[in-house]
Amino acid sequence: MDRAGEDRRRWLLDGLFALALLAIGLVGTAPAGLNQGVGTGRVTYPLVVVAAVAVAGRRRWPLVVLAVVTAAVTAYLMLGYPYGPILLSFIVAVYTVAAHRSVRTAAVAGAATLSALLVYVFVGARPPGLIGLMPVAAWVAVPFAVGTVVRLSREAAVRGRADQARRLADAERLRVAREVHDVVGHGLAAIHLQAEIALHLLGRKPEQAEAALTAISRTSKEALDELRVTLTVVRRDGAADERAPTPGLAQLPELRQRLAGAGVPVTVEVAGAPRPLPVAVDLAAYRVVQEALTNVLRHAGPATATVHLRYAADGVTVTVIDTGRGRVGVPDRPAGHGLAGMRERVEALGGAFDAGSAPAGGFRVHATLPVREVE
Repeated sequence: MDRAGEDRRRWLLDGLFALALLAIGLVGTAPAGLNQGVGTGRVTYPLVVVAAVAVAGRRRWPLVVLAVVTAAVTAYLMLGYPYGPILLSFIVAVYTVAAHRSVRTAAVAGAATLSALLVYVFVGARPPGLIGLMPVAAWVAVPFAVGTVVRLSREAAVRGRADQARRLADAERLRVAREVHDVVGHGLAAIHLQAEIALHLLGRKPEQAEAALTAISRTSKEALDELRVTLTVVRRDGAADERAPTPGLAQLPELRQRLAGAGVPVTVEVAGAPRPLPVAVDLAAYRVVQEALTNVLRHAGPATATVHLRYAADGVTVTVIDTGRGRVGVPDRPAGHGLAGMRERVEALGGAFDAGSAPAGGFRVHATLPVREVE
């Protein structure tokens, strides 16, 4: 609903509320006087009408409404008329100010209102004196307290929704950063090594340098296609680019070929019967393999790598072991990159992740991804 529609709805509700207070005041004032043995006068009902009708503007002009209602109620009581439904209008006006204005503004307005009523307590036609001070103060204090609690609760709810939206936005930015890092980081690492090979061979073996440059062209195109798919999914503004499939374990042969072209032979071993996996699990498993092999490219030196995939009834296990120089030579980067990014991706799906030096040397990355929990 737009702002204008919301304003009309509020006016309608407040108008109906004011009409209800008016009906109660017109019907209930005389019986209240009879019960108290107090009669009414010529201005009794005009004051009841003013107090009730003013409530129609309570959320638009709460301070003005409180002033008008306070004046009407004070005059009503000063003239010695009976306690009656007009006090409902007064209570609603005090509550509205407390619920829709700051504590300081509401407190000042409440104090002014109470001061006006104190005139009745000590000077009116039937002044109750000190014995009436407590109930008169309660007419202000109780609705003020209720309104303040409602306003604080409403503000806390708004802050909670804002915090939740901020957390979701932060999580989405982290997801996007992780996806872009995995795609771009792997592609650039492969291109860098292939370019080094091409530069080394260009003068002596140009035909082999040409093969390296061809590999660079192929790798960059594949990386761009994968990045395009990733950004299309992130935008959610249309169908995913059909020129490249959504990344998953089915793309391991292409990944293996790119690594071989960059000088890192990769062996893939599969245990169990391969089967379709939920998209989130399939993507996470592929990204773990991709990032682990990218780290081999960057840090392991001359090495080979083996990817072990084990399909089970309740999930899939991914293990990547290289024969390089052992633990990655540089500290892992902040969350969302490197090993921390892989761990977050796996644990977000309820899986388990660990990485460290392999028993026979080199480095080992191991991730277990459950299927049952994410279906």
